Amino acid sequence: MNILLLYFEFAGIGLFSIGGGLATLPFIYSLAGKYNWLDAARIPDMFAVAQLTPGAIGINLGAYVGVRAAGAAGAFAAAYGLVSAPVVIIIVIARLYDGFKKNSVVQSVFEGMRPAAAGLLAAAAYGILKLALSRPDAASWYQSLKLRECLISAIFYVLLARFKKSPTVIFIAAGALAGIIFKL
Repeated sequence: MNILLLYFEFAGIGLFSIGGGLATLPFIYSLAGKYNWLDAARIPDMFAVAQLTPGAIGINLGAYVGVRAAGAAGAFAAAYGLVSAPVVIIIVIARLYDGFKKNSVVQSVFEGMRPAAAGLLAAAAYGILKLALSRPDAASWYQSLKLRECLISAIFYVLLARFKKSPTVIFIAAGALAGIIFKL
């Protein structure tokens, strides 16, 4: 039963998470409140590991949740569920797009999907920032800030902006080293 439930939950996520792997995060957070498959506090760690491993972020997150819920079969069900609906939709759109690409309704649909995708990505980024840089149990906003984590984030932001490079292995390794140093 868990396997079918995983498939259908992740098929729904795949159907509505327009914008890529980051867009799956708000839906994964909602699963944390709905099932005991994962804890919301672990999602930033899952996201970090999904970023480091080869493959799509959403698939990696789905497989991780699936493994925790129902082992290897659960990982397959979640990953397959996540991609099955978008693959079918893409095949249908590819077949029909030439005939509809000049249709104003189709163009309007695509234009409406862009801000929706941006909103999903913004919600995902906000959720990660909130969990990474604040304590949820603090009495006020300034007491909730994790100062070391804010400092590390600011330093990496400046380095990324200064050197205009994507997060390479050097930045990831330096972040891991900073985490080890500050946890000691």
